[in-house]
Formats: sequence, C-alpha cells, structure tokens
Amino acid sequence: MGFSPRTETLLTRATVICDGRGVRLTDLRRQVLGLILDREAPTGAYDLLDQLRSTRPGAAPPTVYRALEFLQEQGLVHKLERLSAFVGCIAEEDHDHAAQFLICRSCGKVTELEDHELAHALEDAAKRLGFTVGKATIEAEGQCAACASA
Repeated sequence: MGFSPRTETLLTRATVICDGRGVRLTDLRRQVLGLILDREAPTGAYDLLDQLRSTRPGAAPPTVYRALEFLQEQGLVHKLERLSAFVGCIAEEDHDHAAQFLICRSCGKVTELEDHELAHALEDAAKRLGFTVGKATIEAEGQCAACASA
C-alpha cells in the first residue's frame, strides 16, 4: 500500500518520535496511521478496517482499535467524539497537548487549532470551580470560510 509523499514524510517523522520515546511504530500501526494521514477528512474505525482488509484480509475490529489506542496514547491521532472519527497529528512538541477542532457542518472539513490562550481560559475557569483539567479536546461546529462565502 503506497501513501502520498506528504504522508510518507509524516510517517517517517512519527517513527522518529516513537523511537525517541522508546515505543515501536509497528507495520500495522504505521499502516493505520498512514491511512488516517492520507485522508483529507476524519476517518472512522470501520472505514479504516475496510481499507486495511485490502492488504490484511484477516484484520478484525480489535486489530484497528488496538492500533488506534496506541496512536492516541502517543498523540499521533486525535479522536473527534462528535464524529466518532480520527485525524492525524504529527507534532514534534508535547504529544499530550490540548486539542481544539473546528468542524464545518457543510463540507465536513476539520481544522485543528493550537490556541494556548483558549486552553488556559478553560483551565482557569475550571480552577475557579476547584476542578483540575487533565486533558481536554474542544470541538466547535460551524461553517468554514469557503462554505460561508459560497
């Protein structure tokens, strides 16, 4: 299964990140990550399973879910709960960063933000209530600029 040059570059970076953390990006994990990175839109686990079966006929749901769990733990993918789908995130920095997503209702495009002020505002608001935020993913629905101007 061949991936786009962009995806191959990101997969190489993901391998280096994993090696640096002392964990292994196995062929299966790499393939699942590549399938996610090659897609322009978020991808669901069963879509990934269908694609995976073209090269791994015996692949079953636990196969995909274990790979996705590893990729999430390493911060290489984020799960969008609203869509029950996954998007890639190959960042060199903190792999446990706060994730914020803008989801277009019209075209389905998802854009990840890294707004530290937004993350701090959430932490401050929670702290005022005596709550400590461990990890937060913010998903905001609306309309992207392209759809709004159409």
